[in-house]
This record gives sequence, C-alpha cells and structure tokens, in this order.
Amino acid sequence: MTGQYINGHWEKGCGELSQSINPATGKVIWQGNLGTPEDVDAAVQAAQKNSWASTSLQERIDALHRFEENLKKNKKELTKAISQEVGKPLWEAETEVNAMIGKVAISIKAYSERCSGIEHAGGATRFKPHGIVAVLGPYNFPGHLPNGHIVPAILAGNSVIFKPSHYTPLTAEIMIKAWDLPPGVINLIHGSHPAADHLAHHPQINGLFFTGSYKTGLMLSTHFGKHPEKILALEMGGNNPLVIGKIKDSEAAILNTLISAFITSGQRCSCARRLIVEEGNDGDQFLCALIEKTKQIIVGTPETDVFMGPVISSNVAEKLMETQSQLKSFGGKTLLPMQQDGAFLTPGLIDVTQVKERSDEEHFGPLLQIVRVKDFKASIKEANNTRYGLSAGLLSDSREQYEQFFAEVHAGIINWNQPIVGASSTAPFGGIGFSGNHRPSAYFACDYCSYPVASTESETLKAPKEMPGLPH
Repeated sequence: MTGQYINGHWEKGCGELSQSINPATGKVIWQGNLGTPEDVDAAVQAAQKNSWASTSLQERIDALHRFEENLKKNKKELTKAISQEVGKPLWEAETEVNAMIGKVAISIKAYSERCSGIEHAGGATRFKPHGIVAVLGPYNFPGHLPNGHIVPAILAGNSVIFKPSHYTPLTAEIMIKAWDLPPGVINLIHGSHPAADHLAHHPQINGLFFTGSYKTGLMLSTHFGKHPEKILALEMGGNNPLVIGKIKDSEAAILNTLISAFITSGQRCSCARRLIVEEGNDGDQFLCALIEKTKQIIVGTPETDVFMGPVISSNVAEKLMETQSQLKSFGGKTLLPMQQDGAFLTPGLIDVTQVKERSDEEHFGPLLQIVRVKDFKASIKEANNTRYGLSAGLLSDSREQYEQFFAEVHAGIINWNQPIVGASSTAPFGGIGFSGNHRPSAYFACDYCSYPVASTESETLKAPKEMPGLPH
C-alpha cells in the first residue's frame, strides 16, 4: 500500500493526490496521497511512545543487519525504482543501492570508534540519543543520502520521521519496507512544503537532518537558531571549482573533468560547476580537446548503456536552459551549447571569464562554466571566489601545487587528481560556508546522532573531603 507509514502501519493519508513521474518517459510510476500536518502529528506521537532508546546496542545492531539483508533481497526492485524516479542509468542506480547496503557496516564501525564510550578515572563518558529526529531527503540520491542519516540515527537509539523528496516517494517506500523495527521507531511522511514545514517546526522533535539547497537550509538554520536545544545537521550545495594545473596526461585530465562535471547529469552537490584553466596555448589546447570529448558523452534512456540520463524534470531542464541563455547575455561565450529534449539535456560548456558580475549560485545540472586565469595563484583565488565550500579539486602532476592548493582553498572535500564528486565512505562528507553547518555526514554522521554524557561515579557513597567553610 502506498502512503504514510506511521506507528508500524501504512496509512492512505488525507492530503492531496500526488504522482511520481519517470522523467525519461513521462509515465506515472507512483500515485498516492500526501501527508498532512495531522499525519506529522501522528508520526511524532508514535515516535514518542516507543522505547527504542532503552534497547541495547546489540539489539540495534541486529536491526541494522536485518535491514542490510532486506536491502540485498530487494536490490533489483530498489535499483529500478531509483532509476525510474530520478532518471539515473541503471549502472549508477545500482552503485547507489550498494552504497546503502555498505552503510550498515560503516555506521557500526564508526559508532564503535567515535561513540562507544570512554572509561576514565572515577567515571565514564557515554553517548545518548537525542530522541525524535526528522530526516528531509533530496531527489538526486533518494536512497543513499537519507539512508546516511537514518542508519546512524537508528543505531544511536533515535526514533526517525523521514520526509523524502516529493519526486521520489516510491524509493522511500521500498526503503521503509526493508526495516524491521518496533512500531513508531521509523515513520514515513510523504509531502511537499506544508508537511516538511510542519515537521521542521514541530515542538516535539529533538533534531533535524537535512540534505538539499542552501535556500531551504538557510530557512531551517534561521528557525533552529531560536532553538539551541535542538540539533541541526545541514548538507547543502556547492559552486565547486576544479583547477587544471601542470599536467602531461591531458586525456586523463579530461576524463576526470567529465566525471566531475556531468555524472548524474550534473545533479550531485559535489559536481564541478567551475573549471579553472590558465590562459595560453596549453589551456587553449586542453579546452579544444575537452569540447570534442564532451560531444561524445552518450545521453539517453536509463535502461540503455549511457553515461547521462535526464534531469529530474522537464521544468528543471527549462530553468537550466534559461540559466545558459542568461550567462550568454551577460557576456558568456558558448563553447558547447547545452541542448534540451524534454527532461534530457546534453552537457554544456560556457566560458564566463568576461562575465563581470557572475552570480555565486549552484546550477544543478550539466552546465560547466569555464574561467580563464593568468597563473596558478589566480586559479586559487578564483577557486575561493564563492561563499560555498563543499568540494574542490586540482588536476596536476605537481605535489607542490597540490600542497599550496590544499593549504589555501576553502572546502570540506579537497581532491587531487581524482574526480571531485567522490569521497570515501570511511571519511566525513560535508562542507563549510553556504555548504553546511560544520556537521559532516558519512563516517562522521554518528557525531550528530547522539550526545556525550560525562559521569563521575562511585558504587559506594562516601562523605567528601573536608573543605573550608563546609560543616562536617
């Protein structure tokens, strides 16, 4: 049954009817009612009633392993759902499901290292769950990214209310069905802004974990600023730079650039948005070769052997086309025009060096802006020319350049001679500036899923030592 999952039961929901549309075909693949504020209230009440926080760590670990096994059993179904809802090629959707499966072992290891507790002289430091946490998921990784919050939150003993993107309800339902937990421990609310807003402002939640745009993250931060008693973890976007330094293997540099800019049709928060190339003959030749290679990227339906599928919707595609036209009208030089066919976009390259007042925005799609600079020092200056700070990368044969780049560039992820869209699952994932609030996820997600409690303890009650002015 499609709908809300509250207190261990599937409910139809009382909100308006909604549909999930396959962006590649335009076909309806899910239909159901959205959640209402009343549904949110019911989910919060269910989360309050359960006793998950009092279960043993081993019981919670066992629950994670059951989830892991169910994901493996339903791998094909979940892969298909992600591919259909987001438009990802099947090979990429499968890598997302594999990451979801792998999250269980990684979360258990991270918790054991970072939150297992410390015995010290006269007491101990232990970790306790916050209580009820809300998880707001994005559409670009509808399984992996919310899963990266939910798994460590459940492991820490929290109860979860999950509100997925309104673009990806089917993926969310398959995820929830894979959990085998007592009623109320995990709840699913479909919805758009009203449901998310009511959930974020609910007085009974103890925290919120968000992945999405800076605009929404800023609104959440403004609200939670009035509630320092609640935990807020923000994963937001990036206007990410990729710098071309001293290179001999231009073919390798081009392929790393293509992956950085155009994987997932440019719909990763860590995708390269600005390619920074030095002026001169070497830079000219690199760009000419990049243009020719970009033309060869295969765009098509996700079921076929393609690198790029569609973006999430035709409306989003149209807005990206408007962005390209706007940049051109401001003085940008089109090197390879992005072209639209419904929700499908071909990758585009535009030189914005002469655009005097470039907006510092994240354009979430396959449009790469080129900026030409005089030298490596100017490359670093341009890399830092953003209020965001998620991902940055350097392609260079020079360790000296990389050491300078690492020391001076401001970002939470800094890669060398690798695509900037990847980060190890055994490392933190998060940014600074407009990209996050210093609570990275991935291996460090357990840090915001619980809080430390320091205790001084003695099994025997004894009178304290004599102190001046204290009667004995």
